[in-house]
Amino acid sequence: MSKASPIWTPSQDRVEQSLLYDFMQMVSQRENRSFSSYDELYQWSITESKKFWLSLWEYCDIIGNQGECITGDNIVSERDFFPALDTTWFPQARLNYAENCLSYAFRSPEGTAIWFRNEAGQTQTYTWQNLEDQISKIQQWLLQNGVNAGDVVAGYLPYIPQSVIAMLATASLGAIWTSVSPDLGVEAVTARFGQVNPKILFCCNGYTFNGTVHHLEKHNADIVAAIPSIQNVCQIEYLQQRNAKTDEFNDSFSDWHAILNRYNGKGLEYNRGNFNDPLFILYSSGTTGKPKCIVHSIGGTLLNHLKEHQLHCDIHPEDKIFYYTSCGWMMWNWHVSALASGATLVIFDGSPFYPQPQALWQIAEEVGVSLFGTSARYLSELQRKQFYPADYYSLNALKTLCSTGSPLYDEQFDFVYEHIKGDLLLSSMSGGTDICGCFVMGNPIAPVYRGECQCIGLGLDVTAFDNNGTPVIQEHGELVCRNSFPNQPIGFWQDKGEAYYNAYWQRFPGVWHHGDEIELTSQNGVIFHGRSDTMINPRGVRVGTAEIYCELRQFEELVDAIAVGKKEQQDEVILLFVQLDPQFTLTNQLKTRICEQLKTNRSPYHVPQHIIAVPAIPKTHSGKLVEKAVKQAIAGTDIDNLSAIANPEALTELMKAYQAN
Repeated sequence: MSKASPIWTPSQDRVEQSLLYDFMQMVSQRENRSFSSYDELYQWSITESKKFWLSLWEYCDIIGNQGECITGDNIVSERDFFPALDTTWFPQARLNYAENCLSYAFRSPEGTAIWFRNEAGQTQTYTWQNLEDQISKIQQWLLQNGVNAGDVVAGYLPYIPQSVIAMLATASLGAIWTSVSPDLGVEAVTARFGQVNPKILFCCNGYTFNGTVHHLEKHNADIVAAIPSIQNVCQIEYLQQRNAKTDEFNDSFSDWHAILNRYNGKGLEYNRGNFNDPLFILYSSGTTGKPKCIVHSIGGTLLNHLKEHQLHCDIHPEDKIFYYTSCGWMMWNWHVSALASGATLVIFDGSPFYPQPQALWQIAEEVGVSLFGTSARYLSELQRKQFYPADYYSLNALKTLCSTGSPLYDEQFDFVYEHIKGDLLLSSMSGGTDICGCFVMGNPIAPVYRGECQCIGLGLDVTAFDNNGTPVIQEHGELVCRNSFPNQPIGFWQDKGEAYYNAYWQRFPGVWHHGDEIELTSQNGVIFHGRSDTMINPRGVRVGTAEIYCELRQFEELVDAIAVGKKEQQDEVILLFVQLDPQFTLTNQLKTRICEQLKTNRSPYHVPQHIIAVPAIPKTHSGKLVEKAVKQAIAGTDIDNLSAIANPEALTELMKAYQAN
């Protein structure tokens, strides 16, 4: 679908001040050719991917040893059969993630590394020197507890500065960090941590969300009892008061503040590991079975995050970078890596609408945030609440707004430019836990088109395949990546390779298959139509659920919705479950309006067979719709992993409503 004109175009000054433009000049000189556009640079980055990633290493001043005789021709080790799958990047290189994240401390030890606030209004700042000192103390405690390279350290934590400190202390030793959000129950946590056998657990005594206190002492004790590999626990007294109603607090746990008082800050030790040694273990949502433990490498993660931050998001040293995320979402890892670009992490813990809808924007204005990161759902909620940040804040420092988690709809582009800021790079990003990064990103030197992600990431040969594996443009297809890239996961924890291969490489042998339904546009942008495994096929026509949700955003009566397919004889029909604003009811008139909207703006194939009201929509702990679980429940088959659903009671109520319909 062609867009007549862009909704935003960067000024020439902004283009020339961007790091992407600077990188283009460097590569132009090195290659003795002129790169005048992003498209030209992109084509070079995939045809000469070895040169591209080596140039990126040097441009970003990565600290580490590349190995002997590193050139554009020998920075990879690859096999001939499936090079995209079997390539090993920088096989001789050695580096440390934490060392790179803390490199800016030498330039500005008294500069601000972390700015933190929670919903109770508690505010903390950490200079680079403060941060280093506390990491040093936690590192010493980990060493005393026998943590070595390759050991797993886990965090059951909200996003607070201590989470960053614990992770960087772990990474400094070459150990492996894994974390989840504290809103997960004990069963969901043990389903993840129990697979990877952590030696140390970091946790806290509780947290607050939307004004409600959640005590975690009993959860912590139950998790430790369920995972025998845990040898020691550090509990952070984040809540000022213990839970008077329980005696589950375990005094054998080490205390964060006691550890800080026990040790003196000293120079950090950095254990440089191989480029492809493990750094993080992330988890799939678990909606298709036991959560997959996805292992990401030190070098691949760092190199890719630097690419995304500096070239695609234009993050400069001392920029203030905010991302609303939790420790259970890969955007947390992504956000922390901004330290490696010399940026300040701006962190908020709590509900983004508590105590008022302006909570996050007050921070953005007060701190001078230059990049504001959030989810499409948050922007939808701002629209629904009719809160317009531009009415209250100038946001002079804000250059970039990033959104991920789900596609941005057309009208959300309008909302951002009309009600947040007119001169702004709106970067709709998509990738995921699988790669701890993005396939599709923003582009600071190119226009933004309404409803489109701007570009495919540098170094990634991404296209859309039809069912026969043929590339297609301006029609629906499967997102695939045809070349190797450094941040491909190492694999799944304790998997010999079969599960990893089946997850990403089996559908189109030798080509990464991501599982998203996309469309490449005439502007070289990308439109996302939903997960391919949730595509619905009424009368043989592929319908993306994202297209349905896009149209439903027009209805003030609807808070949320989920659409799934149900087999009926030789066909598949659409079932639409809607959560209504409490002041409305699902009348026949409203049903008719919904059907007419879908038929007129999309097609007759998008019209649901049934529309059913439910009290709430079931979602994962990261806020994603559990379409597959709903489809399984309706079909009467076993749900793969109920603990992956944050609100399983919503699924129970949905089934009651369906059966009563």
